[in-house]
Amino acid sequence: MTVREAGRWFAFGSGGVLVGDDGAVVEVRPPEGDHSMLLGEDSGAPEAVMHEPSYRWGKGFVITDQGSYRFDRPSGLSWAVDGVQVEYVLGALRLRVQRQIGDSWTESFALSNQGPEPVNVGSLAVSTPWRDVYFSAVDSLRRAVHVHVWTGGSDSWVWVVPMDGTGPGLGLVVTEGGLEAYSVESRDPVTSSNVRGHLYLHVTDHARAPHAMGGQRPIDLEPGEVYRWAWRLDWFADLAALHRTRRGWRVPLVEADDLAVEIGGTLSLQTAPTSVLSEPTPLAATAAGLRNVWAVDGDRRSRVAVLVHPPLRDVVERRVRFVLSHQRAVERADGRAAAFVPYDTEWGLTMLPGSWGDWSDTRERVGTALMLQEVRNRGWGDATELDDALAAYERFVCEFVVANDGTVADDSRRPRRVRLYNFPWYARFLLDRGHLDRAVGILDAYYSGGGAHFLAFDLGPILQDLADQLRASGRAADAQRMLDHLTGHARTFLGYGQDLPAHEVNYEQSMVAPLIELLLAARQVDSSLVPDAELLRRLAWLRAFAADQPDIRLRHSPFGTGTATGSAGCGCGATCSRTIGRR
Repeated sequence: MTVREAGRWFAFGSGGVLVGDDGAVVEVRPPEGDHSMLLGEDSGAPEAVMHEPSYRWGKGFVITDQGSYRFDRPSGLSWAVDGVQVEYVLGALRLRVQRQIGDSWTESFALSNQGPEPVNVGSLAVSTPWRDVYFSAVDSLRRAVHVHVWTGGSDSWVWVVPMDGTGPGLGLVVTEGGLEAYSVESRDPVTSSNVRGHLYLHVTDHARAPHAMGGQRPIDLEPGEVYRWAWRLDWFADLAALHRTRRGWRVPLVEADDLAVEIGGTLSLQTAPTSVLSEPTPLAATAAGLRNVWAVDGDRRSRVAVLVHPPLRDVVERRVRFVLSHQRAVERADGRAAAFVPYDTEWGLTMLPGSWGDWSDTRERVGTALMLQEVRNRGWGDATELDDALAAYERFVCEFVVANDGTVADDSRRPRRVRLYNFPWYARFLLDRGHLDRAVGILDAYYSGGGAHFLAFDLGPILQDLADQLRASGRAADAQRMLDHLTGHARTFLGYGQDLPAHEVNYEQSMVAPLIELLLAARQVDSSLVPDAELLRRLAWLRAFAADQPDIRLRHSPFGTGTATGSAGCGCGATCSRTIGRR
């Protein structure tokens, strides 16, 4: 252990932890690298615009029926050779935190009611300010982390992995009590989606979002009563290694909301690698939707979130009916009436784009047209209705979206605004409608507009398909030009290494996924162009975006905490209590 002005350093396995003079954690250094895995406070850290000592690891807040408090300045602090003990006064409550750091890093919390009256605790949160930021691709891949959270009760864990996918990662596993939710603070227009905010782990967030995470319970503390929880952190080579350390379950009871037990298919419930169900649990839902299944083992309780849905064809045909009934701009006076547009389900109105490009009548809305094409090709839905909608949309695209030189407008009413993401999708739509020359023109325009330094989905496959159709039409020179676009693009991005150019954001899954897609397509053209090591290196970047939480909204999805901006509330994804509570 060494001492410096900012606090005290403790060896944590082969890494290190810096605890500040206030008893809160300031830095976490991995075994490899000289950077912290937490947000930085000093003026040299780009995230310092939003991070300061009140957000340090271990601080937080409590909301009770007798008042709300943040815990920041300790009322008592005692150093030990392997850590620190910190106490906070929160009205009638006292919070004692024991922080011990060695081969493992353990933290135990004891919240006691020192007053004469019962206290109802509606929210209790601890800050864990991971450096989940995107200031540039190279900064992200060298110094930032993805944070994957599972707050499912007693069987809760957090997996923190460097964004380049290399180990070791840091795993937090709850060892006593449980976590019911997480929330994100400090998301704002200044930091935008390039800073994910401050992550709080909640014992409960019932006061602000009682229904989130399958429903949460408040904590009632009688005078003199103590509520305890604890967690342990360790370095792991990968997520599977973390899972092997989690405490196993023998589950004598399964509780489910709005699920009827019937003879039929079984739900294989596995909350930890060594979990065992007393017997198979056949479940069938009375209605479609998200369902929470609770495993109960003595005083331990943990959640699994499952999605019950009709067969795929039923889901897709229902979606088609909704799109054709509500999401066409039928109020328009010209051919743009065939455009697909966003729709406000609360007020029943189609949305006008205004200044926000994401509400345009092009962009991802072309995905709706591609879905309708796939539905028609499968023989699903009403053939006549689909044919009419697709023909009208084709006319809209040719007249208002794709210019004669192949440029794709970002909005049909703003033809001079261009977004490179749109180009491959419209090339795909028009190619599938038989417009080979227009599709070729779009890809040529994409590359003449700087597309070789930009990543968009479906580039590799559409270039290959265009080359195949051009070759079959006897146009070998044009086919070769498409393949030259592809291989040249791949060489350019191999040359960038980690220093990927910024796109609409500085770095995200929607850059890495099309990069992998592009490199795989280029390998099919020239197997020597993309060595295995280079492909696997970038595949690790992609895999780092997702984890395997037992929740349909998070499992294997790159759009959970720390991986993508989300909707109302905090922008951390679809499942944190702050988001769900504000939607």
